[in-house]
Amino acid sequence: MSQPANKIYLTRKSIHLIIAEHDAAEGDGLKRALGWASLMSLGVGGIIGAGIFVLTGTAAANYAGPGVMISFLLSGLACAFVALCYAELAALIPVAGSTYTYTYVTLGEIFAWIIGWNLILEYAAGAATVAVGWAGYFNRVMQGFGIHLPPELTTAYFADPTGQGASPDAVHGLFNIPAAAIIVLLTALLVRGTTESTLFNNIIVAIKVTVVLMVIVFGAAHVDQANWTPLIPENTGEFGVFGWSGVVRGASVVFFAYIGFDSVSTAAQEAHNPQRDVPIGIIGSLIVCTILYILVAAVATGVVNYKELGVPDPMALVMDRTGVSWLAWAVKLGALAGLTTAILVLLYGQTRIFFAMAHDGLLPPIFARLHAEWRTPAVSQILVGVLVALAAGLLPLDVLGEMVSIGTLAAFALVCMAVIHLRKMHPEIVRPFRAPGIPWLPIAGILSCFALMVALPLDTWLRLLIWTAIGIGIYFFYGLKHAKRLH
Repeated sequence: MSQPANKIYLTRKSIHLIIAEHDAAEGDGLKRALGWASLMSLGVGGIIGAGIFVLTGTAAANYAGPGVMISFLLSGLACAFVALCYAELAALIPVAGSTYTYTYVTLGEIFAWIIGWNLILEYAAGAATVAVGWAGYFNRVMQGFGIHLPPELTTAYFADPTGQGASPDAVHGLFNIPAAAIIVLLTALLVRGTTESTLFNNIIVAIKVTVVLMVIVFGAAHVDQANWTPLIPENTGEFGVFGWSGVVRGASVVFFAYIGFDSVSTAAQEAHNPQRDVPIGIIGSLIVCTILYILVAAVATGVVNYKELGVPDPMALVMDRTGVSWLAWAVKLGALAGLTTAILVLLYGQTRIFFAMAHDGLLPPIFARLHAEWRTPAVSQILVGVLVALAAGLLPLDVLGEMVSIGTLAAFALVCMAVIHLRKMHPEIVRPFRAPGIPWLPIAGILSCFALMVALPLDTWLRLLIWTAIGIGIYFFYGLKHAKRLH
């Protein structure tokens, strides 16, 4: 579809061309190595991580109290609307690129670039954020063995161990070596091949789901229902601090816990049967994780008063209160496993977004180059790994984490818009999976995403605008000149 010269940045990619390119590339592109079970495991691996092991306590202690159960339900409901839209698009357009590709088809090139750029916040910044959390649990495990690593080499610069802002006890670390090291190790695994990394992911997912189930089963026997009263603590007079506004703010905060199910769609080009396997992987992983999140939140706030849960390892605290000391160790090791697979999935998703953008000429071709034997974007994976390792080593958790949710929510809203647009513009295309309730379901997804975005602090919005402005500058400097527009 051609565009006037002064609107070339609004060029849309033909959906028919994308499908034709996909069919023509069979056997020459990314290796097809994933079935629906591996895709579901990939989604669970991406979802169960920082959310269930860290953010449950943070959201309960600071925003929602026991109402964090409702917060998880609200976030899961918003994701359910989006997941059904993702499933339709991923089955219809089974190529790498996820939201970026869907936006290119519907809204045009510059919007696709903006989404691809903001997805870096979800994948790369998300991986760095989780790596910092992984390092925290790793340090606690080492301390349990009597090994105390130097804080200068396990803490990001200007990190504050109190979580209360600048204080005399703030740790002025040099570089968070454990956080950077886990990024480097997982990058090497991903460079080697998708089959090997998904096998590793499947094993770890089984371990951490077992640990989560142990928390639920053992913790349920020690629940004190008095800790659930009141279910929603009275608002303090400030928006987002308890009360119903706190439940919504809590839903915005724990939304970070749900990112990962969409990474299943980035693997569509490597699925055996993407039309069947990708919808099962997306929806299945979301349902499983939402149920687990709500149950864990119920147990955590039932065993320990919500005011005490604002600690780095709330699940370990919960298990300590049960008196089953060995289980606290199991939970810490399970947290390490959960955070490891979350990092793996996020690093994986980032390079698949870059692969699609480079294929379209919006990024240099090196990001689309595949290894001759392993059929993975090895150079791109290494470059991303190095940058993410540096970010994880140098930046504290709060600087990294605040940006992830808002960038993801914006991308999710555009996925819902893409479904509505494609149903209107191309009703003739056969859809292997059709999301129900069009247009009301995607409209509900859009409204849910924007409601959660509004609940986030103003400084998060300002950072998003600055990041987007930088991305637009790169687009006009490089992408606009090199984009392939044979549409």
